[in-house]
Amino acid sequence: MTDKQSPQILGTAPIGKLLLQYSIPAIIAMTVSSLYHIIDSIFIGQGVGATAIAGLAVTFPLMNLVIAFCNLVGIGGATISSIFLGQRDNVRATETLHNVVWLCLISSICFGGLSLLFLDPILLFFGASEGTLPYAREFMQVILIGTPIAYLFIGLNNVMRSTGYPTKAMYSSIISVVANIIIAPIFIFVCKWGIRGAALATLVSQMIGLIWVLLHFFNTHNYVHFDNNHNKLKASIVGRIFSIGLSPFLMNACSCLVVIIINRSFIKYGGDLAVGAYGITNRVLMLFAMTAMGITQGMQPIIGYNYGARQIARVNRTLIYGIIAGTIVTSLGFVMAQLLPTQVVRLFTTDTTLIELASNGLRISCLAFCFIGAQIVISNFFQSIG
Repeated sequence: MTDKQSPQILGTAPIGKLLLQYSIPAIIAMTVSSLYHIIDSIFIGQGVGATAIAGLAVTFPLMNLVIAFCNLVGIGGATISSIFLGQRDNVRATETLHNVVWLCLISSICFGGLSLLFLDPILLFFGASEGTLPYAREFMQVILIGTPIAYLFIGLNNVMRSTGYPTKAMYSSIISVVANIIIAPIFIFVCKWGIRGAALATLVSQMIGLIWVLLHFFNTHNYVHFDNNHNKLKASIVGRIFSIGLSPFLMNACSCLVVIIINRSFIKYGGDLAVGAYGITNRVLMLFAMTAMGITQGMQPIIGYNYGARQIARVNRTLIYGIIAGTIVTSLGFVMAQLLPTQVVRLFTTDTTLIELASNGLRISCLAFCFIGAQIVISNFFQSIG
């Protein structure tokens, strides 16, 4: 589907064709986003050092919580937007857009402010040591200050995709990633700002992506756009956003808990380099997991629209195709982790101990990875139908 076509095509075009047209832009966007995190880690590992990689790994639980609160609003808003479009209710889809904006701002300010206030105790609880705490603090201070920008960018990009503009949503992600890849080495290697420079590059690139998304929603020719007549919070829509967004929120929160337990165990039994090895492993696995998430993002508008239009056979067919595609993606990740772990890890660091730890960790953590694609697709299916 081109972005000029009506969202109503979601209820009439062949499912296979729609899934390709929606999923490919989403997969590209998510893969590029994952590559951006990987490249960021490579810049930090090569430009700052192995301890900085470990410091970055310590921030993963807090970063997961940042994403959790963002998904609470962004995924919930995107899902009900596509359902409303399937019901031919553009007014409530527009109301949802404005509610997403307000909720992104409120949640980001509250979460970011509280996290900044108690940042050091949080990072120490998450597994920071005396050696990694300064790096983790420098990185997260910038990220937390920029949470309103990140929340608006991610939340509105989800709504843009779900309301019939998958290619534009892909472009916004690519613009942000390309900007970060250009800016990060300048801030790290030229300006000598270290890990704080990596965080600043992330913030600036998200601001560039946000401008692109805002220009889309200020355009009154688009199906769903900003309208001051609907620019207020509405309890019924807020409730639906939170009820649907609660599932991805809890999944990210549980992921945060798992990483906390693992980081604290590694600090006790393996030291900072073990935490760094886990961080590298996470970055690599997320590349394939995020690709599977791209498939689910492509499925979501199709499923939501057809579920709203009560075309259940089309909903079921989309789910089956998604499970097959997701399983193929994570199976490729399994193969790569078993055959090429050392080659992959060498991209991040030249430290021989860290390379050995991360290579072994990558092999072991991927043993059940073939099944993860189906799990990601099925769990997101239930979000897509509300």
